[in-house]
Amino acid sequence: MHGDAPKPADAKTAPATGRRWGVYIAILLMIALAGAVYYAFSGSTGGDAQQRGRGRFARGNAPVPVLADIAKRADVPVYIEAVGTARALNIVTVRPQVDGKLIAINFKEGQDVKKGDVLARIDPTTYQAQLDQAVAKKAQDEAQLSNARRDLERYERLAATNSINQQQADTQKALVAQLGAQVQSDQAAIDNARAILGYTTIVAPIDGRTGIRAVDEGNIVRSSDTSGIVVITQIRPISVVFNIPQQNLDQVNSAFEKDALPVDTMRSDTDAIIDHGALTVVDNQVDQSTGTVRLKAELPNRNLQLWPGQFVNVRLLVDTLKQVIVVPTGAVQRGPKGTFVYTVKDDNTVAVRNVTVTRQDELQAVIGKGLEPGEKVVTTGFVNLTDGSKISVSSPQGAAPAAGAPQSERRNGERSGARGQRRNNAAPSSSGGGTAQ
Repeated sequence: MHGDAPKPADAKTAPATGRRWGVYIAILLMIALAGAVYYAFSGSTGGDAQQRGRGRFARGNAPVPVLADIAKRADVPVYIEAVGTARALNIVTVRPQVDGKLIAINFKEGQDVKKGDVLARIDPTTYQAQLDQAVAKKAQDEAQLSNARRDLERYERLAATNSINQQQADTQKALVAQLGAQVQSDQAAIDNARAILGYTTIVAPIDGRTGIRAVDEGNIVRSSDTSGIVVITQIRPISVVFNIPQQNLDQVNSAFEKDALPVDTMRSDTDAIIDHGALTVVDNQVDQSTGTVRLKAELPNRNLQLWPGQFVNVRLLVDTLKQVIVVPTGAVQRGPKGTFVYTVKDDNTVAVRNVTVTRQDELQAVIGKGLEPGEKVVTTGFVNLTDGSKISVSSPQGAAPAAGAPQSERRNGERSGARGQRRNNAAPSSSGGGTAQ
């Protein structure tokens, strides 16, 4: 027993110890790998930050790209803009003036008619008979009058020789006068019957366009019918009614007394000019509920682009500023000290210039003082600008419309450019104010 060899270790213990060492080694490898990844990520981030810092420093020294335009003299129209409603110059509901059967319709719905055109006919048989009766009655009375006049001549000759009493001659004279009045009454009855007969032919009272027919041929129509036969609307020319604030009334009245004021109607979606006309009426009172005054303009409407009941944008020209200094609206900035612009110097740097703006719209601003014609001002690119910044002036992306282009096209192009400038200038306006200090 004492000579036996020692027993080997437990067979289960050795594999368990090997697995624990494997786990330890795997954990150490994972820690090392995580450290390497963190170090690599930290190094690259720091390098990028330094690179970005160097990029910002480099851009700080580079010229700031901007767009610029030149201040110039121009005639600037002064408009009052409003929303108006197109109305027919005249509207007539064609109604029958006599009762009867409608035997003919001589127009088509939507047809342009002239004053005097025959629109419809009513059966004239009864009214023709009344006229014939009146004519016959007059002929009867005229025959009696002729006989009475011959008797009067004989009575007057006999009375002159005292062959009859003078009273008989006077009585005959009164009878002649009575029959003469009767003949005049018969003529009036004839005129009335002829007028009533004429009403059986219905004619257009004005030039215009017919609407939808309210009654069909073969129906009995009456003079008491309120719907009538058709409505005629005069749309060429046409009128536009719009309201302006009472604050503008003095300016409008003063200009209206001197000359006719031009009025333009424009589309609400594109501001394209639809038609040109002139102001015709300024209402004689102010609407106390709204504080506005109604105005009426007349337009030729040759192409029928305006229709009764249509809403349109209206602009009324009340004045024209002659040869004033103008710049694009996008060039004008606002700061604590008021309005200012960035002027471009010959050495491609900018300077802050305080200016006085007397009038401004979406496209251009009128400069009262602070600028001279020919000076160049920055219109876009204010984000990195300060007084004395170096700039590089770029050409605008969109070419300006040709000088001979229609006014609507020029206006649309200018308006699009102004909107683009406002979008670019929206963010830097506050920073520009800081620069003005």
